[in-house]
Amino acid sequence: MYITMIGTGYVGLVTGACLAEFGHRVTCMDLDTEKIDRLLNGEIPIYEPGLDALVAKNVKDERLQFSSDMADCVPSAQAVFIAVGTPSSRRGDGYADLSYIYAAAKDIAAHLSDYTVVVDKSTVPVGTARQVKRIITEENPNADFDVASNPEFLREGAAISDFMRPDRVVVGVDSEKAREAMKEVYDPLYLISTPFVFTGLESAELIKYAANAFLAMKISFINEMATLCEEVGADVVDLAKGVGLDGRIGSKFLHPGPGYGGSCFPKDTLALLRIAQENGVSARSVEAAVEINSAQKARMVKKIRDALGGNEAGKTIAALGLAFKPETDDLRESPPLSILPPLAEKGAKIRAHDPQGMKEAAELYPDFTYVENAYEACEGADVVVLFTEWNQYRALDLAELKAKMKGAIFVDLRNVYSPKNVIDAGFEYYGLGRK
Repeated sequence: MYITMIGTGYVGLVTGACLAEFGHRVTCMDLDTEKIDRLLNGEIPIYEPGLDALVAKNVKDERLQFSSDMADCVPSAQAVFIAVGTPSSRRGDGYADLSYIYAAAKDIAAHLSDYTVVVDKSTVPVGTARQVKRIITEENPNADFDVASNPEFLREGAAISDFMRPDRVVVGVDSEKAREAMKEVYDPLYLISTPFVFTGLESAELIKYAANAFLAMKISFINEMATLCEEVGADVVDLAKGVGLDGRIGSKFLHPGPGYGGSCFPKDTLALLRIAQENGVSARSVEAAVEINSAQKARMVKKIRDALGGNEAGKTIAALGLAFKPETDDLRESPPLSILPPLAEKGAKIRAHDPQGMKEAAELYPDFTYVENAYEACEGADVVVLFTEWNQYRALDLAELKAKMKGAIFVDLRNVYSPKNVIDAGFEYYGLGRK
Protein backbone atom coordinates (compact mmCIF):
# COMPACT_ATOMS: atom_id res chain seq x y z
CA MET A 1 0.00 0.00 0.00
CA TYR A 2 0.90 3.65 -0.39
CA ILE A 3 0.65 5.26 3.02
CA THR A 4 1.14 8.85 4.16
CA MET A 5 1.93 9.68 7.77
CA ILE A 6 1.03 13.24 8.80
CA GLY A 7 3.38 14.18 11.64
CA THR A 8 6.95 13.03 12.27
CA GLY A 9 6.94 13.13 16.05
CA TYR A 10 7.36 10.08 18.24
CA VAL A 11 4.23 8.24 17.08
CA GLY A 12 4.38 9.28 13.44
CA LEU A 13 8.04 8.49 12.83
CA VAL A 14 7.99 5.15 14.65
CA THR A 15 4.73 4.08 12.97
CA GLY A 16 5.89 5.21 9.54
CA ALA A 17 9.21 3.39 9.79
CA CYS A 18 7.55 0.20 11.05
CA LEU A 19 4.91 0.23 8.31
CA ALA A 20 7.71 0.64 5.78
CA GLU A 21 9.41 -2.37 7.35
CA PHE A 22 6.16 -4.26 6.71
CA GLY A 23 6.71 -3.60 3.01
CA HIS A 24 4.43 -0.61 2.47
CA ARG A 25 5.62 2.53 0.69
CA VAL A 26 5.42 5.25 3.29
CA THR A 27 5.87 9.00 3.15
CA CYS A 28 6.26 10.77 6.49
CA MET A 29 5.03 14.32 6.03
CA ASP A 30 5.50 17.30 8.36
CA LEU A 31 4.96 21.02 7.91
CA ASP A 32 8.12 21.61 9.95
CA THR A 33 10.59 21.91 7.09
CA GLU A 34 13.57 21.98 9.45
CA LYS A 35 12.58 18.60 10.87
CA ILE A 36 12.09 17.17 7.37
CA ASP A 37 15.49 18.49 6.30
CA ARG A 38 17.10 16.76 9.28
CA LEU A 39 15.37 13.49 8.41
CA LEU A 40 16.45 13.79 4.79
CA ASN A 41 20.01 14.20 6.07
CA GLY A 42 19.72 11.05 8.13
CA GLU A 43 19.22 12.76 11.51
CA ILE A 44 16.62 11.31 13.88
CA PRO A 45 14.99 14.09 15.96
CA ILE A 46 14.02 11.78 18.85
CA TYR A 47 15.80 9.06 20.78
CA GLU A 48 14.27 5.62 20.51
CA PRO A 49 16.45 2.49 20.55
CA GLY A 50 16.79 0.99 17.08
CA LEU A 51 14.86 3.71 15.28
CA ASP A 52 17.86 5.24 13.52
CA ALA A 53 18.81 1.90 11.97
CA LEU A 54 15.22 1.08 10.99
CA VAL A 55 14.76 4.46 9.28
CA ALA A 56 18.10 4.21 7.45
CA LYS A 57 17.32 0.69 6.23
CA ASN A 58 13.92 1.58 4.78
CA VAL A 59 15.14 4.83 3.24
CA LYS A 60 17.90 2.85 1.53
CA ASP A 61 15.34 0.28 0.32
CA GLU A 62 13.18 3.15 -1.02
CA ARG A 63 10.16 2.25 1.09
CA LEU A 64 10.39 5.31 3.33
CA GLN A 65 10.65 8.94 2.31
CA PHE A 66 9.99 12.38 3.79
CA SER A 67 8.15 15.46 2.57
CA SER A 68 6.83 18.79 3.76
CA ASP A 69 4.23 19.09 0.99
CA MET A 70 0.84 17.35 1.24
CA ALA A 71 0.32 17.72 -2.49
CA ASP A 72 3.26 15.36 -3.00
CA CYS A 73 2.03 12.52 -0.86
CA VAL A 74 -1.70 12.63 -0.05
CA PRO A 75 -3.32 12.23 -3.52
CA SER A 76 -1.59 8.89 -4.19
CA ALA A 77 -2.06 7.48 -0.68
CA GLN A 78 -4.50 4.68 0.02
CA ALA A 79 -4.27 5.39 3.75
CA VAL A 80 -3.45 8.70 5.42
CA PHE A 81 -2.55 8.53 9.10
CA ILE A 82 -2.92 11.59 11.31
CA ALA A 83 -0.19 11.42 13.97
CA VAL A 84 0.07 14.99 15.18
CA GLY A 85 0.25 16.23 18.76
CA THR A 86 -2.77 16.41 21.05
CA PRO A 87 -1.32 18.16 24.10
CA SER A 88 -3.37 19.34 27.02
CA SER A 89 -5.05 22.66 26.33
CA ARG A 90 -3.05 25.75 27.24
CA ARG A 91 -6.07 26.83 29.26
CA GLY A 92 -5.00 24.29 31.87
CA ASP A 93 -8.47 22.72 32.04
CA GLY A 94 -7.34 19.21 31.09
CA TYR A 95 -9.03 19.17 27.68
CA ALA A 96 -7.01 17.85 24.75
CA ASP A 97 -5.96 20.47 22.22
CA LEU A 98 -7.29 19.15 18.91
CA SER A 99 -6.31 22.12 16.76
CA TYR A 100 -3.52 20.16 15.03
CA ILE A 101 -5.88 17.27 14.28
CA TYR A 102 -8.50 19.50 12.75
CA ALA A 103 -5.94 21.52 10.76
CA ALA A 104 -4.53 18.28 9.34
CA ALA A 105 -8.01 17.06 8.41
CA LYS A 106 -8.72 20.31 6.57
CA ASP A 107 -5.44 20.12 4.65
CA ILE A 108 -5.92 16.44 3.80
CA ALA A 109 -9.38 17.13 2.39
CA ALA A 110 -8.01 19.41 -0.29
CA HIS A 111 -5.80 16.66 -1.72
CA LEU A 112 -7.96 13.53 -1.61
CA SER A 113 -8.54 11.85 -4.97
CA ASP A 114 -9.38 8.13 -5.09
CA TYR A 115 -10.81 6.22 -2.13
CA THR A 116 -8.73 6.81 1.00
CA VAL A 117 -9.01 5.75 4.61
CA VAL A 118 -8.06 8.60 6.93
CA VAL A 119 -6.76 7.16 10.19
CA ASP A 120 -6.66 8.91 13.56
CA LYS A 121 -3.44 7.56 15.09
CA SER A 122 -3.09 10.32 17.67
CA THR A 123 -4.73 9.90 21.07
CA VAL A 124 -8.00 11.79 20.77
CA PRO A 125 -11.20 12.22 22.82
CA VAL A 126 -14.36 10.34 21.97
CA GLY A 127 -16.08 11.90 18.99
CA THR A 128 -12.95 13.19 17.26
CA ALA A 129 -13.17 10.77 14.33
CA ARG A 130 -16.71 12.02 13.64
CA GLN A 131 -15.44 15.59 13.66
CA VAL A 132 -12.61 14.71 11.28
CA LYS A 133 -15.16 13.13 8.95
CA ARG A 134 -17.37 16.23 9.15
CA ILE A 135 -14.46 18.59 8.39
CA ILE A 136 -13.28 16.61 5.38
CA THR A 137 -16.82 16.33 4.01
CA GLU A 138 -17.40 20.07 4.40
CA GLU A 139 -14.07 20.92 2.78
CA ASN A 140 -14.41 18.40 -0.05
CA PRO A 141 -17.99 17.12 -0.54
CA ASN A 142 -16.89 14.88 -3.42
CA ALA A 143 -14.18 13.08 -1.47
CA ASP A 144 -14.39 9.28 -1.41
CA PHE A 145 -13.08 8.35 2.02
CA ASP A 146 -13.69 6.74 5.39
CA VAL A 147 -12.31 7.63 8.79
CA ALA A 148 -10.83 5.04 11.13
CA SER A 149 -9.57 5.25 14.69
CA ASN A 150 -6.37 3.28 15.35
CA PRO A 151 -4.91 4.28 18.73
CA GLU A 152 -1.25 3.54 19.44
CA PHE A 153 0.02 1.61 22.46
CA LEU A 154 3.74 2.19 22.07
CA ARG A 155 5.97 2.29 25.13
CA GLU A 156 8.80 4.75 24.80
CA GLY A 157 12.03 2.79 24.86
CA ALA A 158 10.38 -0.32 23.43
CA ALA A 159 8.28 1.17 20.63
CA ILE A 160 9.61 -0.85 17.72
CA SER A 161 9.11 -4.23 19.40
CA ASP A 162 5.69 -3.05 20.59
CA PHE A 163 4.69 -2.23 17.03
CA MET A 164 6.11 -5.39 15.48
CA ARG A 165 4.72 -7.74 18.15
CA PRO A 166 1.85 -5.90 19.84
CA ASP A 167 -0.42 -7.21 22.58
CA ARG A 168 -3.32 -6.20 20.36
CA VAL A 169 -4.31 -3.87 17.52
CA VAL A 170 -7.43 -1.76 18.05
CA VAL A 171 -9.26 -0.44 15.00
CA GLY A 172 -12.45 1.58 15.01
CA VAL A 173 -14.37 1.74 11.73
CA ASP A 174 -17.91 2.28 10.55
CA SER A 175 -17.75 0.62 7.13
CA GLU A 176 -16.64 -2.73 5.75
CA LYS A 177 -14.48 -0.98 3.16
CA ALA A 178 -12.50 0.80 5.88
CA ARG A 179 -12.17 -2.47 7.78
CA GLU A 180 -10.68 -4.23 4.76
CA ALA A 181 -8.28 -1.34 4.12
CA MET A 182 -7.03 -1.45 7.72
CA LYS A 183 -6.63 -5.24 7.54
CA GLU A 184 -4.38 -4.71 4.52
CA VAL A 185 -2.31 -2.14 6.44
CA TYR A 186 -1.67 -4.63 9.24
CA ASP A 187 -1.63 -7.81 7.16
CA PRO A 188 1.84 -8.92 8.42
CA LEU A 189 0.52 -9.01 11.98
CA TYR A 190 -2.19 -11.49 11.02
CA LEU A 191 0.58 -13.93 10.11
CA ILE A 192 1.77 -14.00 13.73
CA SER A 193 -1.78 -14.32 15.12
CA THR A 194 -1.88 -10.87 16.69
CA PRO A 195 -5.21 -10.24 18.46
CA PHE A 196 -7.28 -7.62 16.61
CA VAL A 197 -10.13 -5.66 18.12
CA PHE A 198 -12.38 -4.25 15.38
CA THR A 199 -14.99 -2.01 16.90
CA GLY A 200 -16.79 1.29 16.43
CA LEU A 201 -15.09 4.67 16.28
CA GLU A 202 -16.13 5.77 19.75
CA SER A 203 -15.11 2.51 21.39
CA ALA A 204 -11.65 2.60 19.83
CA GLU A 205 -11.11 6.16 21.00
CA LEU A 206 -12.17 5.33 24.54
CA ILE A 207 -10.10 2.14 24.75
CA LYS A 208 -6.85 4.11 24.60
CA TYR A 209 -7.85 6.45 27.42
CA ALA A 210 -9.22 3.62 29.54
CA ALA A 211 -6.04 1.56 29.17
CA ASN A 212 -3.74 4.43 30.12
CA ALA A 213 -5.95 5.46 33.02
CA PHE A 214 -5.95 1.92 34.39
CA LEU A 215 -2.15 1.72 34.29
CA ALA A 216 -1.90 5.15 35.93
CA MET A 217 -4.21 3.90 38.69
CA LYS A 218 -1.93 0.89 39.28
CA ILE A 219 1.08 3.20 39.65
CA SER A 220 -0.76 5.51 42.02
CA PHE A 221 -2.02 2.53 44.00
CA ILE A 222 1.42 1.05 44.59
CA ASN A 223 2.84 4.46 45.49
CA GLU A 224 0.11 4.85 48.08
CA MET A 225 0.86 1.37 49.41
CA ALA A 226 4.57 2.30 49.62
CA THR A 227 3.67 5.21 51.88
CA LEU A 228 1.57 2.92 54.05
CA CYS A 229 4.43 0.40 54.22
CA GLU A 230 6.74 3.10 55.56
CA GLU A 231 4.28 3.91 58.31
CA VAL A 232 3.65 0.34 59.46
CA GLY A 233 7.10 -1.11 58.93
CA ALA A 234 6.26 -3.31 55.95
CA ASP A 235 8.26 -3.74 52.71
CA VAL A 236 6.56 -2.64 49.51
CA VAL A 237 8.83 -4.86 47.38
CA ASP A 238 7.46 -7.94 49.12
CA LEU A 239 3.95 -6.49 49.02
CA ALA A 240 4.14 -5.89 45.27
CA LYS A 241 5.42 -9.42 44.68
CA GLY A 242 2.70 -10.95 46.82
CA VAL A 243 -0.02 -8.95 45.08
CA GLY A 244 1.40 -9.19 41.56
CA LEU A 245 1.57 -12.97 41.59
CA ASP A 246 -2.23 -12.98 41.59
CA GLY A 247 -3.05 -13.75 37.98
CA ARG A 248 -6.05 -11.45 38.11
CA ILE A 249 -3.80 -8.49 38.96
CA GLY A 250 -0.35 -9.10 37.45
CA SER A 251 3.00 -7.63 38.44
CA LYS A 252 3.39 -4.96 35.76
CA PHE A 253 3.18 -1.33 36.92
CA LEU A 254 3.41 -2.35 40.57
CA HIS A 255 6.78 -0.67 41.09
CA PRO A 256 6.81 2.37 43.38
CA GLY A 257 8.48 5.53 42.16
CA PRO A 258 8.38 9.32 42.23
CA GLY A 259 5.15 9.41 40.20
CA TYR A 260 4.18 8.82 36.59
CA GLY A 261 5.09 11.23 33.82
CA GLY A 262 5.69 11.29 30.08
CA SER A 263 3.53 12.26 27.15
CA CYS A 264 0.57 9.94 27.83
CA PHE A 265 -0.54 9.24 31.40
CA PRO A 266 -0.72 12.83 32.70
CA LYS A 267 -2.67 14.28 29.78
CA ASP A 268 -4.75 11.18 29.06
CA THR A 269 -6.03 10.82 32.63
CA LEU A 270 -7.04 14.48 32.66
CA ALA A 271 -8.69 14.19 29.26
CA LEU A 272 -10.64 11.11 30.38
CA LEU A 273 -11.89 13.03 33.40
CA ARG A 274 -13.15 15.81 31.14
CA ILE A 275 -14.87 13.32 28.83
CA ALA A 276 -16.61 11.75 31.83
CA GLN A 277 -17.65 15.13 33.24
CA GLU A 278 -19.04 16.29 29.90
CA ASN A 279 -21.22 13.20 29.85
CA GLY A 280 -22.35 13.45 33.48
CA VAL A 281 -20.37 10.39 34.58
CA SER A 282 -18.28 10.08 37.74
CA ALA A 283 -14.70 8.81 37.29
CA ARG A 284 -13.58 8.97 40.91
CA SER A 285 -10.96 6.25 40.63
CA VAL A 286 -9.18 8.16 37.85
CA GLU A 287 -9.55 11.42 39.74
CA ALA A 288 -7.95 9.81 42.79
CA ALA A 289 -5.04 8.51 40.70
CA VAL A 290 -4.34 12.02 39.40
CA GLU A 291 -4.45 13.47 42.92
CA ILE A 292 -2.19 10.74 44.33
CA ASN A 293 0.34 11.26 41.54
CA SER A 294 0.52 14.98 42.21
CA ALA A 295 0.90 14.38 45.93
CA GLN A 296 3.60 11.76 45.31
CA LYS A 297 5.86 14.29 43.60
CA ALA A 298 5.40 16.74 46.49
CA ARG A 299 6.11 13.91 48.92
CA MET A 300 9.40 13.19 47.11
CA VAL A 301 10.47 16.80 47.66
CA LYS A 302 9.85 16.31 51.39
CA LYS A 303 11.66 12.95 51.41
CA ILE A 304 14.82 14.51 49.95
CA ARG A 305 14.54 17.52 52.24
CA ASP A 306 14.12 15.29 55.30
CA ALA A 307 17.09 13.17 54.25
CA LEU A 308 19.14 16.38 54.26
CA GLY A 309 18.08 17.12 57.81
CA GLY A 310 15.10 19.32 56.94
CA ASN A 311 16.97 22.06 55.09
CA GLU A 312 18.34 21.88 51.54
CA ALA A 313 19.80 25.41 51.44
CA GLY A 314 23.45 25.31 50.43
CA LYS A 315 23.38 21.54 49.87
CA THR A 316 24.40 19.86 46.61
CA ILE A 317 22.07 17.23 45.13
CA ALA A 318 23.40 14.71 42.61
CA ALA A 319 20.42 13.87 40.39
CA LEU A 320 20.70 10.65 38.41
CA GLY A 321 18.11 10.58 35.65
CA LEU A 322 15.99 13.38 34.18
CA ALA A 323 13.82 11.55 31.63
CA PHE A 324 10.54 10.16 32.98
CA LYS A 325 11.70 6.60 32.23
CA PRO A 326 14.76 4.79 30.83
CA GLU A 327 15.54 4.50 27.13
CA THR A 328 13.96 7.81 26.14
CA ASP A 329 14.90 11.47 26.03
CA ASP A 330 11.32 12.52 26.80
CA LEU A 331 11.12 15.08 29.61
CA ARG A 332 7.42 15.82 29.34
CA GLU A 333 5.85 15.78 32.83
CA SER A 334 8.99 14.05 34.08
CA PRO A 335 8.91 13.68 37.90
CA PRO A 336 12.55 14.84 38.40
CA LEU A 337 11.71 18.13 36.74
CA SER A 338 8.81 18.62 39.15
CA ILE A 339 10.84 17.61 42.21
CA LEU A 340 14.20 19.31 41.66
CA PRO A 341 13.07 22.93 40.96
CA PRO A 342 11.38 23.42 44.38
CA LEU A 343 14.58 22.22 46.05
CA ALA A 344 16.69 24.55 43.89
CA GLU A 345 14.40 27.46 44.75
CA LYS A 346 15.16 26.84 48.44
CA GLY A 347 18.91 27.04 47.84
CA ALA A 348 19.96 23.55 46.74
CA LYS A 349 22.56 23.17 44.01
CA ILE A 350 21.72 20.55 41.36
CA ARG A 351 24.36 18.43 39.61
CA ALA A 352 22.50 16.30 37.08
CA HIS A 353 23.17 13.50 34.64
CA ASP A 354 20.94 11.68 32.17
CA PRO A 355 22.13 9.54 29.24
CA GLN A 356 19.77 11.22 26.74
CA GLY A 357 17.82 14.09 28.29
CA MET A 358 20.42 16.68 29.30
CA LYS A 359 20.32 18.84 26.18
CA GLU A 360 16.63 19.61 26.49
CA ALA A 361 16.85 19.85 30.28
CA ALA A 362 19.58 22.48 29.98
CA GLU A 363 17.22 24.61 27.90
CA LEU A 364 14.49 24.30 30.53
CA TYR A 365 16.68 24.62 33.63
CA PRO A 366 19.94 26.35 32.70
CA ASP A 367 20.88 26.92 36.36
CA PHE A 368 21.43 23.21 36.94
CA THR A 369 24.93 21.82 36.38
CA TYR A 370 25.02 19.03 33.77
CA VAL A 371 27.84 16.50 33.79
CA GLU A 372 29.10 13.56 31.75
CA ASN A 373 28.43 10.63 34.08
CA ALA A 374 26.98 9.58 37.43
CA TYR A 375 30.30 9.74 39.26
CA GLU A 376 30.96 13.30 38.13
CA ALA A 377 27.46 14.25 39.29
CA CYS A 378 28.36 13.04 42.79
CA GLU A 379 31.50 15.14 43.16
CA GLY A 380 31.05 17.21 46.32
CA ALA A 381 27.40 16.20 46.66
CA ASP A 382 25.62 15.93 49.99
CA VAL A 383 23.05 13.49 48.66
CA VAL A 384 22.63 11.33 45.54
CA VAL A 385 19.08 10.82 44.30
CA LEU A 386 18.29 8.04 41.81
CA PHE A 387 15.30 9.26 39.79
CA THR A 388 15.35 7.16 36.61
CA GLU A 389 16.36 3.49 36.50
CA TRP A 390 18.70 3.60 33.50
CA ASN A 391 20.71 0.38 33.25
CA GLN A 392 23.97 2.25 33.72
CA TYR A 393 22.79 3.34 37.16
CA ARG A 394 21.94 -0.19 38.32
CA ALA A 395 25.47 -1.35 39.12
CA LEU A 396 27.28 1.75 40.32
CA ASP A 397 30.49 1.35 42.32
CA LEU A 398 29.10 2.57 45.64
CA ALA A 399 32.54 2.92 47.22
CA GLU A 400 33.73 5.17 44.39
CA LEU A 401 30.47 7.10 44.55
CA LYS A 402 30.87 7.74 48.27
CA ALA A 403 34.52 8.72 47.89
CA LYS A 404 33.52 11.54 45.53
CA MET A 405 30.74 12.86 47.78
CA LYS A 406 30.82 15.34 50.61
CA GLY A 407 27.92 13.63 52.34
CA ALA A 408 26.82 10.01 52.51
CA ILE A 409 23.08 9.98 51.77
CA PHE A 410 21.52 7.77 49.08
CA VAL A 411 17.89 8.39 48.12
CA ASP A 412 16.67 5.59 45.87
CA LEU A 413 13.34 6.66 44.37
CA ARG A 414 13.14 3.52 42.21
CA ASN A 415 14.16 0.91 44.80
CA VAL A 416 16.92 -0.26 42.49
CA TYR A 417 19.44 -1.05 45.21
CA SER A 418 19.39 -3.39 48.19
CA PRO A 419 19.23 -1.24 51.34
CA LYS A 420 21.77 -3.54 53.02
CA ASN A 421 24.32 -3.11 50.21
CA VAL A 422 24.00 0.66 50.27
CA ILE A 423 24.25 0.82 54.05
CA ASP A 424 27.25 -1.52 54.03
CA ALA A 425 28.94 0.92 51.64
CA GLY A 426 28.65 3.60 54.30
CA PHE A 427 25.53 5.45 53.16
CA GLU A 428 22.31 6.41 54.84
CA TYR A 429 19.66 4.75 52.66
CA TYR A 430 16.20 6.12 51.86
CA GLY A 431 13.94 4.13 49.54
CA LEU A 432 10.20 3.94 48.96
CA GLY A 433 8.11 1.73 51.23
CA ARG A 434 11.12 -0.09 52.67
CA LYS A 435 12.36 -0.51 56.22
